[in-house]
Amino acid sequence: MIELKHDNLVFSFPHAHEDARLSIDFQRTLRIPDDEGTYSLPPGLGQFPLRHVDDFAKAVPASWIEHGGVTLPMFQSEALWLNFDGAWIEDRQASYPFAIKVATGKLDAVTGKDWSGDLHREPQDYMVVPGQPWLDGYCVEKGLIRQFVAMPLGSGYSAEEQVTGKAEHGGLQIMVYPMKREVFEKRFPVRPVERMARRRMSEAICCEAPAPAGGMDMGLAPGGKMRQEIYEDPFDLADWDLSAPSRCFVHIANSLVWSGVTGEKPPTAPPTAAEYTRAGLPWFEYYGGDA
Repeated sequence: MIELKHDNLVFSFPHAHEDARLSIDFQRTLRIPDDEGTYSLPPGLGQFPLRHVDDFAKAVPASWIEHGGVTLPMFQSEALWLNFDGAWIEDRQASYPFAIKVATGKLDAVTGKDWSGDLHREPQDYMVVPGQPWLDGYCVEKGLIRQFVAMPLGSGYSAEEQVTGKAEHGGLQIMVYPMKREVFEKRFPVRPVERMARRRMSEAICCEAPAPAGGMDMGLAPGGKMRQEIYEDPFDLADWDLSAPSRCFVHIANSLVWSGVTGEKPPTAPPTAAEYTRAGLPWFEYYGGDA
């Protein structure tokens, strides 16, 4: 089951556990320079608004209605990252584990290869939550990704067009597999409840800036490089319930036509990386220990 709650995509698997829930939100962020440099993680600037495409059937492309899902607005050349958060199960002192696949167009964001709905280990073409806190872009080599940057579909810049030469899909496709119930219960037995402090950190920054015009449908192109790991799956491939995946399409609308589609104002354009740095605000490193 997939629900839209407070601009979060919530994937639920009640057959596995009543608290087997994964929440994904889409964070606005700085576009890092696309040069020879490698950068630290940029901040989250607040969540993109998410809306059901079915609510705007007369105003969106027919392909969006065919696929269903949700839509969010992005300015041309704006960047995003995906934030993953699993529900904490108190009596087992763990979050329910999920395997997550992300595609842009028909390309796997983890491997850069053609999309496949199955899970593969060599090379690993999925992420595991808990463990993987977020995804900022296309994995290009171990420890490095190229940032997700919005470009008009058909402009030739999206990763899909660069690899396949076609502008067919755009947006994102997310597929989530839960861990098998019996495996979860064995790996994470019931434990005495302990009071544990869990902390989350978020930021929100807005500023006014002009943005160029473009078409409605947007794809994601590879931008600048930053340091980010795709962590290895600590479980066995057979632990995942391949019979019960849940999939959602995330369509990207140009922010300049968002009002015409939804009747809502889009978020203002984000600051540039240079403006953010001049203001003395921080960039981030994430230390994953032995993960």
